[in-house]
Amino acid sequence: MFEFTEDHIKRYSRHILLPEVGGIGQKKIYDAKVLLVGAGGIGAPVAYYLAAAGVGTIGIIDEDTVELSNLQRQIIHSMDDLGKEKAISAKETIEKLNTDVTVVTHLERASSANIMDIISKYDIVVDGSDNFPTRYLINDACILSNKPLSSGAVFRFNGQVMTIVPHEGPCYRCLYREPPPPDMTASCQEAGVLGVLPGTIGLLQATEVLKLIIGQGDLLCGRMLNYEALEMDFRKIKVNRNPSCAVCGDNPTITELDDYEAFCQMKF
Repeated sequence: MFEFTEDHIKRYSRHILLPEVGGIGQKKIYDAKVLLVGAGGIGAPVAYYLAAAGVGTIGIIDEDTVELSNLQRQIIHSMDDLGKEKAISAKETIEKLNTDVTVVTHLERASSANIMDIISKYDIVVDGSDNFPTRYLINDACILSNKPLSSGAVFRFNGQVMTIVPHEGPCYRCLYREPPPPDMTASCQEAGVLGVLPGTIGLLQATEVLKLIIGQGDLLCGRMLNYEALEMDFRKIKVNRNPSCAVCGDNPTITELDDYEAFCQMKF
């Protein structure tokens, strides 16, 4: 059983001083198990700040390797990590930051074949993926397994965050019923993204995760937070649960997972 030492009290003192957190809340943070889907632009700041906060177990799903073009925004990696698996690079950085944290790496692509088994080991899931097939897969898997999900996305100068709590509010499909056709979307590789934007969105997601863990504050459940960096404008958009939603509606038609790759005609 985890017990606070003097070093722990000193490390987490600014949390412990907060009445909303305190020692009990910090213990909840340590006991929490959070899964990150992706160790890229969004996943990097989420992983780093959750580790700094003392989340006891952080899982990372990512099969990609670190490339030079990643370093403009993926702050958990460095020049020394070029060519290394992103999950391994993130694990090594986190372990240098906080030895209290156990990092579990899943060096594979999230798919319908593995995601349910992986997320069964965690309390909360953070989607930091960069494509629609994975985004819908993670949403559906979390609804089917009753796992809270922090969903985030970035594109050019725009970012969005929503917290999905199964059976307490809408899911991603309530807002966007199905993945868009491939000719209507462009990746960040094709359209670009402001380097600091994933950091902003990732930190908002990390905040939502910590609020979920300690049970404090109002979550972005039933609300999407939209951020326009050029205007420095934050707007909350109300999202209602769709009773006809295929996965979380009153009579769901999605009862098993699909990778959606064939539909979107794109690679992860």
